[in-house]
Amino acid sequence: MSPDELPKPPDQPRRRITPSRQHLRDLFSEALAGMLQRPARSILTALGTVLGVGTFVAILGLTATATGQIGDRFNALTATEVTIEDTGGPDAAVQPLMFTSDADRRVAALNGVEHAGVHWNVKLPPGTTVRAAPVGRDAGGQQIPVLAASPGLLQAAGPHWATGRGYDTFHDGRAEQVAVLGEGMAGRLGITTLDTAPAIFIGDTPFTVIGILADTDRKADLLLSVLIPRTTAEKIYGPPDPGDRAKMLVTTKIGAARQTAGEAPYALRPDAPDAFKPIPPPDPRSLRDNVTDDLGALFLLLAGICLIIGAVGIANTTLVAVMERTAEIGLRRALGARGRHIAGQFLAESATLGALGGLVGTSLGTVTVVTTAATKQWTPVIDPTTVAAAPLIGLTTGLLAGLYPAWRAARIEPVEALRR
Repeated sequence: MSPDELPKPPDQPRRRITPSRQHLRDLFSEALAGMLQRPARSILTALGTVLGVGTFVAILGLTATATGQIGDRFNALTATEVTIEDTGGPDAAVQPLMFTSDADRRVAALNGVEHAGVHWNVKLPPGTTVRAAPVGRDAGGQQIPVLAASPGLLQAAGPHWATGRGYDTFHDGRAEQVAVLGEGMAGRLGITTLDTAPAIFIGDTPFTVIGILADTDRKADLLLSVLIPRTTAEKIYGPPDPGDRAKMLVTTKIGAARQTAGEAPYALRPDAPDAFKPIPPPDPRSLRDNVTDDLGALFLLLAGICLIIGAVGIANTTLVAVMERTAEIGLRRALGARGRHIAGQFLAESATLGALGGLVGTSLGTVTVVTTAATKQWTPVIDPTTVAAAPLIGLTTGLLAGLYPAWRAARIEPVEALRR
């Protein structure tokens, strides 16, 4: 029979090649095996993310904690302080001093006010110097400012006395020639004790020193001035200079400052409230927000730099691992693994290292905030959103860092890999 006459075999069905698949369990088991193969390198790889995420959590927590302390201190001092300037109003040219003699009492009677005092810089005659008696020691040729101040100013400034005391309404009412000095200023004049009843001369006018200030809570410039009663200053040197008008310092209870600023001009001069310009403290909420924004932007930049450094470390180590495991990758490809399987394995490794680093970094950052706050006796403040987002940031950092090494691993050809 000719070949054409031979019976033809029945058609055989074509066998379809089933593409290889990779289950999630296999993916993570291979990624875990790859990390445990070199545990020391895996720990060092994750260390970059630990530092980055830990810095991120610690910086945000410390910023929030410090901002809270700034707010507390603001409330304790600045938020309870009002300044009232004497503008003179329409009669400024002919009325150099709009504060009445009982200005302290009028403002102090307002609800929420603790202390109030008037002050201005005394305009001394040309060539007038301040010197001590009886030896006549001066301040080494330096000009010493003389400040006229009512007794209420000394109380509003929150004085801390090194020795002696401040003058009161008795001295002010009688225009007594007494003076109060800052401790540093007294030392420059050679006055170290009040036991000898020291005196100073402003020009040729003597003043008995009755108190030396060690420090003040407000108006630190008082420590560098000679303070004399306002009535004494008016009697000897006249009213304030029109170009340097008087001011009033008012201290209030927390929450009363803005109300006091609105009421004080009417309490001082109901007939001319426009002669005064009250300056209330800034809104504490806006101040805290501004501080938070400024510190947060700076510290977030530092945290971002740390995260970038961690990402570069993960990418570098993962890329080295790809090069070292080229033969393993080639063998897996020859056995049927697809490029995406290889890429998935390295992505899983880098993402897992990033997530673990994020968890450890979050813990370390939280401990840092709590420890620092406890050391400073502050109240630790940590946003729960930050703690929840930090591990995800670590995971994302590891995932992004592993993209290029995974892409390189997926492009390795089996034949080329097996030749190495």
